[in-house]
Amino acid sequence: MLQTVLVLVAVGLIIFIIFAYPLWVRIRQNRLKRRPLSPQQQATLEHSLPMYESLSVDERRRLHGHVLVFLSQKQFIGCRGLQVTEQMKVTVAAIAALLLLNERGKYFPRLRSILMYPDAYIVRERVSVGGGVVEERQVARLGESWTTDQVVLSWQQIQQDLTHWQDGQNVILHEFAHQLDQEDGKAEGVPVLKRDADYKAWAEIMTVEYQQLCDRTAKGQKNVLNPYGSTNPAEFFAVATETFFEKPQQLKTHHGALYDQLQRYYQLNPLQWN
Repeated sequence: MLQTVLVLVAVGLIIFIIFAYPLWVRIRQNRLKRRPLSPQQQATLEHSLPMYESLSVDERRRLHGHVLVFLSQKQFIGCRGLQVTEQMKVTVAAIAALLLLNERGKYFPRLRSILMYPDAYIVRERVSVGGGVVEERQVARLGESWTTDQVVLSWQQIQQDLTHWQDGQNVILHEFAHQLDQEDGKAEGVPVLKRDADYKAWAEIMTVEYQQLCDRTAKGQKNVLNPYGSTNPAEFFAVATETFFEKPQQLKTHHGALYDQLQRYYQLNPLQWN
């Protein structure tokens, strides 16, 4: 009898997890989206996003909702003595939420925690130098995205990015683009797309553009895209995302196919915000 009850309880839990829990999450998210921002949160959005006044009424409404859901789901952890304020949280959430305005319905599902340092932080890296020799080095970083559950950010770099919005470099956009890429557990420069047929066009355009950046970087030629994007396809997608949002006109002019591909993916046209 006890075994039967336990089996029924287990089955009930499985049914709840499969069907009821996702529905409950969506209902809770929809309730959060209908809440108004606090005056402080509103002021932070206006300060953090240079294009905020250029957003349409619908884009602002969606952005507000995504910020509130993001803040409810993600944990912020201050490192090396940094006290994470509400302003810092909203700033990160607002810029990350720009990547979600295409209504994907997901909020970086693998991400649980955002670690924030006051400035650059040091990590240890194992680097192969050839001949089977591996060296361990200390490297200063401004941000990184893990395939498991964390994003790491430098608050000093975030502040610099806010005052140099159109330089094509933004640590939040960069690392959260990695989160989109890593949603399937792999970092290969291919986020989850809506339809299977979309992957062919994505591969064709991204491969050509990535190779072009690699060639120009090897020759020391300037490019709209940051040369760091030639590191690998994952970094190329992150760099292309930064450029799409911060230097849309230049990207459209010099890399029209890439701009159009990112516009289809993000369902946004940053050219309208300038």
